Amino acid sequence: MNSAEKLQLQILACKSRMGAIIGTFNAKSGHPGGSLSAADIYTYLYYKEMNVDPTNPKWADRDRFVLSKGHCCPSLYATLALKGYFDWDELTKLRHVGAMLQGHPDMKGTPGIDMSSGSLGQGVSAACGMALAGKMDNKSYRVYTLLGDGECEEGQVWEAAMFAAHKNLDNICFIVDCNGLQIDGTVEEIGGIEPLDEKFKAFGFNVIKVNGHDFDQLESAFENAKSTEGKPSVIIASTVKGKDVSFMENQVGWHGTAPNQEQYEIAMGELEAKLKELEALV
Repeated sequence: MNSAEKLQLQILACKSRMGAIIGTFNAKSGHPGGSLSAADIYTYLYYKEMNVDPTNPKWADRDRFVLSKGHCCPSLYATLALKGYFDWDELTKLRHVGAMLQGHPDMKGTPGIDMSSGSLGQGVSAACGMALAGKMDNKSYRVYTLLGDGECEEGQVWEAAMFAAHKNLDNICFIVDCNGLQIDGTVEEIGGIEPLDEKFKAFGFNVIKVNGHDFDQLESAFENAKSTEGKPSVIIASTVKGKDVSFMENQVGWHGTAPNQEQYEIAMGELEAKLKELEALV
């Protein structure tokens, strides 16, 4: 992609991270760490990769996205708001009683959410069902699902992977947000999922490894996935939990902790400075 296009994606991802901080601060709860690590992936999907229409969220031929690691929805909500699915101000009501944006994605109440999720491992299974339905109906849409690396400790993830390969679902793309941390510590200490690439290969997947914060690498990976026939693809994306907020980066405690007033101001100050720096390059 050209430099102007990449810069625009970087600006949008920065705004998505700001939205995640705004949401979790106002909710006084939520999951900022994994939301920040996934923001570039969400941005690439909705602004470059997926065929969607915010004015018609239920369009039958749209590409589908399932956030299997459903707790990391704050930056997804921000991405959807930037895309035009709903007003940005909804982020300030995250997790409030009666509000549109729940602590985990709700397909019944939130435009742009294709599947309710939250119980880890289940979202990816639903995504496989969507992909099989697309095949059965001779539809051209693609299905994307984002998992956490800690989520890959769930047995249901591997049942879904086995199913996807068995059914030759080349219209589905798994993305694993590998930030190395989960609620109780490092993924290596708790679950020992490596070698993740070899596991997916053994299950019959086309495996692509990238830096999940590099838009050029993401572009190449998704093009690879789209051109692969006869088998599902997985993009294993190396990321930084808490990305772009200095005191949150690579800190397990920010898996599910909301910033207080002082932390909010520091985080927003850092992100606003980054946004200003990016916008100065336009």
